[in-house]
Amino acid sequence: MIQEILAEAEEKMKKSLDATRHEFSLIRTGRANPAILEHVVVSYYGSDLPIRDVATITVPEPRQLLITPFDKGALPAIEKGILKSELNLTPNSDGIVVRINIPPLNEERRKEFIKALHKKAETGHAAMRNIRHDANNHLKALTKKKEIGEDEEKRATDKVQKFTDQYIGEIDKAKAHKEHELMEV
Repeated sequence: MIQEILAEAEEKMKKSLDATRHEFSLIRTGRANPAILEHVVVSYYGSDLPIRDVATITVPEPRQLLITPFDKGALPAIEKGILKSELNLTPNSDGIVVRINIPPLNEERRKEFIKALHKKAETGHAAMRNIRHDANNHLKALTKKKEIGEDEEKRATDKVQKFTDQYIGEIDKAKAHKEHELMEV
């Protein structure tokens, strides 16, 4: 019973860590990263599709994204989708592909992105604390029902705390790495 609770808590923490890292990848740095286009929606043949469903996105240079549509007829829709997004990026089309040059970040934008990064990290921390809280509540309930002893509960809550510290540390490491990327000129 205790092992199930611990395994479930650790699994949830892993998923939460992955989700937080994914959120970090959506923050634009001065480098080209296809993940920044993830939320771009393209209106194509009467339906709204994610950009990755209508084109491939590659990084030919450190500050450039190259978008190659599966169908050349989608080019105008891809350009429009990028312009509509809140990325403040300008697509350049040559009739075959769309290029997006990623401008270097100014100091003000860097600070905004770092602030957003810290918010996302805190959201990840809160998720870890909530998972810890749920696991500890399950353990207390087992103790109340006399299914486990107080010593077993204490050992299990210590283990849950170790998981929490470990995964919060991983979030902090990922945050520090992203912050370093943002500060690169």
